Amino acid sequence: MNKPTADLVALDAARHKGLGGERPLGPTDRPADAEERIANAVKEILTALGEDPEREGLFETPQRVARMYLDVLGGLHQDPREHLYKQFVADHHEGAVIVRDIGFHSMCEHHLLPFFGKAHVAYLPEDGRLTGLSKIARMVDALARRPQLQERLTDQIAASIIEVLEPKAVMVLVEAEHMCMAMRGIRSVGSRTVTTVARGVWQRDAQARAEILSLLKG
Repeated sequence: MNKPTADLVALDAARHKGLGGERPLGPTDRPADAEERIANAVKEILTALGEDPEREGLFETPQRVARMYLDVLGGLHQDPREHLYKQFVADHHEGAVIVRDIGFHSMCEHHLLPFFGKAHVAYLPEDGRLTGLSKIARMVDALARRPQLQERLTDQIAASIIEVLEPKAVMVLVEAEHMCMAMRGIRSVGSRTVTTVARGVWQRDAQARAEILSLLKG
């Protein structure tokens, strides 16, 4: 495979770095006692709230919540890039590939409350290298099922495609509703946050970027 262009590599490295250090694309190890530790922590939270975790309605709640967290945050223990390694080159398609309306659910890492919405992904193949359309959706799902920020999710979707497919360009648009805004603080129900990222040709060429963005928005 060809190596990614220097500007894509530099942008990828810059986008991965945040105030708290790097957030790797790859998986983290799941502790063997993860379910037990989460359940104990949930039980302590209930007790701290003045509840009785032994009463009938709450007796099995810590275990339920532990299993829920291990499910909805299970993307931590997956490598999202693995879905993109299945590639096709025989058809030599050179035009943009766009997958819209990829539904996802994620968990805001600031308050551990859900945010959910849709991701729209486009890439411009290099040398006709394509991946299955469902593989892009699976990659988005793996990245979303982590403690996340919407901005990071948007960047990591692009970074995964760049690393594996090495395309000429990538653009990602993510729109989501955040329960940390709807349930607490400003309590703004129904407001949506939109984030975008463009890499490669679509970052440098304003007209091309505008054209592909209009297709992503639909």
